[in-house]
Amino acid sequence: MEDLTKVYTSGRIEVQALRGVSFKVEPGEFVAIVGPSGSGKSTLFYLLGGLTRASSGRVVIDGVDFASLNDAERTRLRKHRIGFVFQKFNLLPTLSAYGNIELAYEVSGRAEPLDRGYLDHLCEILSIQGRLKHRPSELSGGEQQRVAIARALVTRPAIVLADEPTGNLDTRNSDAVLHMLQRSNQELGQTTLMITHNPEAAAVAGRILHMRDGEIVREESGSQTLIATQATNQIASSERPATV
Repeated sequence: MEDLTKVYTSGRIEVQALRGVSFKVEPGEFVAIVGPSGSGKSTLFYLLGGLTRASSGRVVIDGVDFASLNDAERTRLRKHRIGFVFQKFNLLPTLSAYGNIELAYEVSGRAEPLDRGYLDHLCEILSIQGRLKHRPSELSGGEQQRVAIARALVTRPAIVLADEPTGNLDTRNSDAVLHMLQRSNQELGQTTLMITHNPEAAAVAGRILHMRDGEIVREESGSQTLIATQATNQIASSERPATV
């Protein structure tokens, strides 16, 4: 991200959502961006994901500048090189957990077949091996989010963008999801950028960028300590279909 700005206009009024934001995420890093509502986090997420265009500046992912692409090329890059995890799980209700994951791989347009060994390992990391035949309505909120993470990771993207991934979860499930994002980063080397308003959630990353009023105002190191192992094991063993 290089000198990113984003200005929204409403009539004669201009709102500067981003004010020259620059930072770099190295391959294999887990970076969190934290800030209150209105700080520019969501705007930054949409720019990094190629979902909207910056007013000025550059977004380069895996060596490709989004600004240099047309709409079709940006869509192709998103499908191939970016994994998305949202606050809302966005799973298709008529498909099983496995079907949701498999569909994401098919939509990516890759020529090579899905690597079943990699998928098995991914499901082991996320503790969803025994839930793949279940539809979303038969899964807890924590399980649905773990399926959504698997869907984001199955294409082995250059970066995973997670937007408030624990926003719809209780404390125990939140800790488990954060723990699994850490495992995917540490065991698979998955580059991850997480946007959150919660400083406690941000603390699990290796590096934390603080945003306010459309700018990065501070940077600090995170704990990178694997958390909630006990809670993760409890949730994986219970596998109850309650809604969180």
